[in-house]
Amino acid sequence: MIASQHSPEERASVVQGLYPIYTALVREFVIEVADCPQEPEATPEATEECEAWLSRVDAEIQVHQLRQFLQTTPLASEAVLRNLLAHHMQKPVKSAADRDKMDFLLVQYFSFCAPSGLEESDVDLEFVAQVLEPVLGEQRVNCPEWLVALDSILATATHCRRLSELLHSGVLDQGRKLKTQAGERFYDPAAMVAFVRFNFMIRRIFFRRMHDDLNAIQDGLRELEQRGIATIDCRRAQFSAGEPTSRLRMICQSWKVMFHAEYSSGHPLRMLVDLRAAVDDALKGSGAAKGKNSRAAAAGAAESDPGRIQ
Repeated sequence: MIASQHSPEERASVVQGLYPIYTALVREFVIEVADCPQEPEATPEATEECEAWLSRVDAEIQVHQLRQFLQTTPLASEAVLRNLLAHHMQKPVKSAADRDKMDFLLVQYFSFCAPSGLEESDVDLEFVAQVLEPVLGEQRVNCPEWLVALDSILATATHCRRLSELLHSGVLDQGRKLKTQAGERFYDPAAMVAFVRFNFMIRRIFFRRMHDDLNAIQDGLRELEQRGIATIDCRRAQFSAGEPTSRLRMICQSWKVMFHAEYSSGHPLRMLVDLRAAVDDALKGSGAAKGKNSRAAAAGAAESDPGRIQ
């Protein structure tokens, strides 16, 4: 298991570093929790009281709120992520919510610290362990036998060509099931390294498929407009029966930002899948089978479109 003991000085440093972060969390999500009795100071008593307050906030903060906050706030930094991980790791008893938060924090820390432009071949267990060394310590690299299924799950995800295929493949559910079944084994550093690699790779695959769908929708809307079609039936995606294409293009622009921060929100992702299906249906209904030339022209025009995701 990962070491969870910290010196009094280290505990005080972690608490002092997290106090402004948790204060911002409480304010942003209007968490109903009493104020911290006193701001953290360099005394054991103040550290203990503030640490207890952090734990009370932990009980109210959901993992999706922590994810949203850290992926959008300018307060996020390597030091903040380290402190959050140290705070959760030192808990003698960890709940399922603590596990989920650590699961997110570890991959967020890796994403924050890893160099940009990584190729898939670069992201092996040895490299992940090296990046995580400041929070997990130095360790021998090996994937526990009970986690060999992660590679087959990744292979399934890699072969999905559309977001709809990815969602129906069940790869996220399979990954979550392994984490849930792990119990205390989840906190084995080797297991956490394996899960971080899995999470990072799955995140990449989801982003690519989301971008593909958003680009396909924008291309389809552009082609429909060139054919003189200004509204389409999008009831399957929870929009109107005569949704303006101009509005749909604006929605796609806003989704680019939302999906950049969150790839596991099931409901918005299903809306994206359904919207692409609605656009595909509209193209077919307007004679898309005979419109290959116009589609090629639209694709060429898209190359200079600043709204297209690259």
